Amino acid sequence: MTPGDLRSGTEGGSASLDFSKASLARLSDALLGGHDHYEVDREAMRRLLAIAPGARTMAKEHRDWLVRAVRFLAGKRGIDQFLDLGSGMPTAENTHQVAQRYNPDAQVVYVDNDPVVQVHGRALLEENYLTHVTGADLTRPAETLADEVVKEYLDFTRPVALILTSIIHHIDDFERAKSIVAEYVAALAPGSFLLLTHNFDPEEDSPRQELARLLETSFQGTGLGSVFRTREQITEFFDGTDLLRPGLVYLHEWWPDGPRIHPLSELNFLTLGGVARKQ
Repeated sequence: MTPGDLRSGTEGGSASLDFSKASLARLSDALLGGHDHYEVDREAMRRLLAIAPGARTMAKEHRDWLVRAVRFLAGKRGIDQFLDLGSGMPTAENTHQVAQRYNPDAQVVYVDNDPVVQVHGRALLEENYLTHVTGADLTRPAETLADEVVKEYLDFTRPVALILTSIIHHIDDFERAKSIVAEYVAALAPGSFLLLTHNFDPEEDSPRQELARLLETSFQGTGLGSVFRTREQITEFFDGTDLLRPGLVYLHEWWPDGPRIHPLSELNFLTLGGVARKQ
């Protein structure tokens, strides 16, 4: 998904297809070993891997973090409504699969403006009456919250888990990004949760910061660009909520499952994530 080029839509509609540019959703699919991407996306992946060889492993790390967080909310906190913004291409262990494994009645709505994501998502979920896809513009919270699919299947008078993984750092303007997240949080009922991950600027003269700057500059103007923000800035996205333990941490530090199998790379230290509860 490219936040600067999002379009509104409904579950029955689709934005126009453009295969001349790489897509964030399809790039993620390629990194995760999926099949729903094109040569332009593979070229972007090769470019990324040349800069950061650990990108495939980090994509898997990100997905594993989401699985643990959704499992916790559905299985331990009884959350039965999930709004996944900028959800990306359906792949293994999607939000709905994890949530409905631990809470069979969980409703899940995916929001992504990439038309390929919408087509594949609807095909995959055709027989899953508890999971739905819409192409609403997530950078316009009022429109997204008023979207017919979102309104029909989610009840915002009850707790909802709002998922914003690896998406807000694609919005360059910090104040605008904060405003978008704040508007969604304001719409949530008490007892709701915010799941958010973001590119992290370590603010130190180190190879990690050099890698962060290189990743920023290498993809500017491509539709895949992102910004790296400081811990203080990322923490501001959680205003109005209380971070759960262990707080805003590297993804591999958020309640890992067992001993670590794969070695850490510099990329592991360039993303922070947290789960927070709205009081």
